[in-house]
Amino acid sequence: MRADPLVAALAAPERLARLTVREWEWLIGHARVAQLLARLALRLEEQGCLDAVPAAPRRHLAWARREWEAQQRTLLWDIDLIGRALDRIDTPIVLLKGAAYAAAGLPPANGRLFSDIDIMVRRDSLAEVERALLVCGWAPDALDLYDQRYYRTWMHELPPLHHIQRHSVLDVHHTIAPLTARHRVEAEPLFAAAQRLDRRGRFFVLAPADMLLHSIIHLMQEGEFVHGLRDLMDIDDLFRHFGHDPAFWPALVARAAQHRLGRPLYYGARQARHFLDTPMPAEFVAATERFRPGAATRGIMDAVFDAGIATDEPQGSRAFADLSRRLLYVRGHYLRMPLRLLVPHLLRKGFRRSSAP
Repeated sequence: MRADPLVAALAAPERLARLTVREWEWLIGHARVAQLLARLALRLEEQGCLDAVPAAPRRHLAWARREWEAQQRTLLWDIDLIGRALDRIDTPIVLLKGAAYAAAGLPPANGRLFSDIDIMVRRDSLAEVERALLVCGWAPDALDLYDQRYYRTWMHELPPLHHIQRHSVLDVHHTIAPLTARHRVEAEPLFAAAQRLDRRGRFFVLAPADMLLHSIIHLMQEGEFVHGLRDLMDIDDLFRHFGHDPAFWPALVARAAQHRLGRPLYYGARQARHFLDTPMPAEFVAATERFRPGAATRGIMDAVFDAGIATDEPQGSRAFADLSRRLLYVRGHYLRMPLRLLVPHLLRKGFRRSSAP
């Protein structure tokens, strides 16, 4: 297991009473960037250690906890608004990622902050869904023709929608991976296995194996690793939660093979064990080995993931950490789009950044 200081703080919060002011500054700053500050506050509270925290960092922790609680309340209200908006449309509404964790009461929701709400509907209902949401105050950004084509032709979601009064952001998916992705995922098996949320009427969440695989491909394909440790902790939480059922492990391997997500599953499980010591049956680990890459690729990816996900940067390693995150960013986009689309896409994004005021 890798000795990451933020992971160590979350695993053993009782040791934090010995931190110096300078160490608290580092921990608070890095936990905030990783979107794990509210989670750290909850862990300290669970272990009865919060009162031992010095006043200044305790204020930051209390603020993060309040922000998380407010976001949870806002999310559940937004979910109800979405349900009302889509009440007359004949499609399942599948909550994804942070919305699913919160609505289903799953462990990753504890202290987890997020920037948008993600739902999945059937692709043949997209136009009707978009119109209904627009009527109820969810408006798309003003995008140029290229960006409209990017989302509507190549991606697995509509352009982001913003509520004109509540300022919430909604992403409407029709599957869990881009249509151009190397690891494309057919939507129908996801809908067929989705599980209804009893307390939320028409809403569903993905089946356990699909939910964990979605969390993994989100980490691998999004390319933004500034929240990589938070996303890896989601994966760890789901492994631990669903893993209590012995049938979950062979079902997960079978589902990964069905979706052609064996390689992402291998990497996700490997990094969860490396960073978080996630418990996994030996039979499951052996089964994922059939998806592993060659030794050279495996060694390179281990080094890049290690530097890209970690929150600590020992002296002399900052440049490699920055390089690793850039490589993971490009790799994530490469998994999402073929080179004929990726190269002009990245050039376009680079030009926009350089010409921005």
